[in-house]
Amino acid sequence: MHDNVVLIITISLIIITTPFFAKLLKLPTTPIEIIFGSVLGYVGFLHTEHLFEIVAELGFLYLMFIAGTEINLKKVLKTPKELMKKIVLYLIILYAFSILISLYFNLGKIFMVLLPLISVGLIANLSKEYGKTPWLGLSMTAGGIGEVVSIGFLTLTSAAIESGFGSGLIKTVLALILFLLFMFLLFRAMELLFWWFPGVSTSLMPVDDNKEQDIRLSMGIFFLLVGAMLYLGLELAFGAFLAGIFIPTFFEHKQELPEKLASYGFGFLIPIFFIYIGSSFDLAALTMNGLIYKALVITVFMIIMRVVASLVFIKELGLIDSVLMGLSHSMPLTLLIAMATLAYQGSSIDTLHYYAFILAALFQVISVMIIIKLINNFKLKGEVSV
Repeated sequence: MHDNVVLIITISLIIITTPFFAKLLKLPTTPIEIIFGSVLGYVGFLHTEHLFEIVAELGFLYLMFIAGTEINLKKVLKTPKELMKKIVLYLIILYAFSILISLYFNLGKIFMVLLPLISVGLIANLSKEYGKTPWLGLSMTAGGIGEVVSIGFLTLTSAAIESGFGSGLIKTVLALILFLLFMFLLFRAMELLFWWFPGVSTSLMPVDDNKEQDIRLSMGIFFLLVGAMLYLGLELAFGAFLAGIFIPTFFEHKQELPEKLASYGFGFLIPIFFIYIGSSFDLAALTMNGLIYKALVITVFMIIMRVVASLVFIKELGLIDSVLMGLSHSMPLTLLIAMATLAYQGSSIDTLHYYAFILAALFQVISVMIIIKLINNFKLKGEVSV
């Protein structure tokens, strides 16, 4: 009982204090939450507890849900064909780099999936700081498509790790295809319904809402799709992500809703997930032979891959903005940690590489945030001098 009281108080204090440290260090709260979780876990203030694990898992699923709310499917489908071709080429280059690096350094098949991961979670943080710039707009569009691909691979990798490459994987792939077909038909049916009867969307989520119907419906969609994934034996994160896409796609009149949902998540559930990840990282592992070197190599590879691939957008954005876009995709913190944890639990990577990926995820966020700030300041100085 005493240990659980210490655990609750410690988590509460981390949640309360990290924004102040983030402001002081001019970094996102996420890496600070992980560092605090790791340090306080190492000294014994945080420990493994079943309820802590469950809330952390819910925090991760909610984070995937919030990532989905950043994507309006109608707008994505209206992306010009030429631009869509370049986005596809960008992703092909990323995966080609990943396959070549994994084969050349004999890293194993799981690295082919880990290295090109894209997550739009921290791109939203960049939008708050740098506003709606062209490179961030394209970053969100390309990142959204990239994240769908990444989560698809996460689902298939999860199935392969759990059931091998036999009949279990085939069943999972078939279940995924049928589910995606069902979701496509559902999206089309809802699109037609809301087009013929535009009052339905405002009935479900009234503009003047004093009963919090928008939050209730959002949570209902979230848990329904997570439940569907659980029943089908698919990756829960995929269901949470699709649930998030529903919100901006079909309830465009509630423009403030994604921010409303995000403020709740980032204020409560999501920090617990990152604190838990930090507590699972043993600081004593920093003395492991080659750990920091491997983490730095992974960090450099993942950043260079994205910067080189982003040069396909040089015509649309110019050189500096293309580099900034590539850098903005170099922080797949949440998906990288989730996938590395999954691979480690399934014995696809060893302890050294698991810790290396968690450390690399932190290195990426800190280094990329600093590099983006320096490049953006250089760009602004250049514009002022002109």
